[in-house]
Amino acid sequence: MKQHHPILTALAAGLLAACAATAFAADGGTPATNTAANKLASTYTRFAGSDANADALVEGLRNGTSITLDTTTTITNGDGSTSTTTTPATFQPATGKLGYGNVNIVLALAQNQLATMGITDPTADEIEAALNGGTVTLANGSTQTLQGVLALRAQGEGWGQIAHTLGFKLGDVVSASKTDHAQAGAEHARRGGEIASTSRPEHPVRPVHPDRPQRPDVPQRPNIPQRPDIPSHAGRPGGG
Repeated sequence: MKQHHPILTALAAGLLAACAATAFAADGGTPATNTAANKLASTYTRFAGSDANADALVEGLRNGTSITLDTTTTITNGDGSTSTTTTPATFQPATGKLGYGNVNIVLALAQNQLATMGITDPTADEIEAALNGGTVTLANGSTQTLQGVLALRAQGEGWGQIAHTLGFKLGDVVSASKTDHAQAGAEHARRGGEIASTSRPEHPVRPVHPDRPQRPDVPQRPNIPQRPDIPSHAGRPGGG
């Protein structure tokens, strides 16, 4: 009868649990445990209006589930005091599950389209219109009908075609979103980075060594005059 070692069994169970957790995170997971979702959501926190809204956008687009966004409105009362009201709005994405790269493209396109209309702090309804299509009211009181990034995607259009329809170049939008990712990460680590940089002493500047003096040129030796040819001896007189 085969016996199982209790320590090996526990180790195997731990490995299986770790693999399951990794697979769950790769398949979407929750924003609290998924690093990719956290990084992506941090880029669009201002666009979404809050961390919770950004998490809801990324999670809903990633998993193809309904998205609930809260819009907070500040009201000035008659006595000069202010109060805030929060209005939730729920909508279903027009497409199914999306990879994180596609989620980034969707949010980047929606953000850029609303920004060109002067809407930099959109409400939940305006975000829904940019994603699924709808009408938004501009600052001058006029209305603008949006086709919706997800709605165009659901019709079979590619990302490049959608970007062209909205008046953008996909490469420019994606490059700008990567810059936003880097800025979000830098902002997250800014305090630690500043503390670390101030605690490190600056390296002393190495002194510049003076140039070595050039050696004087060695004078050339004068040419030695050639010796004159020695005349040949004349033969002895009477010599044969």
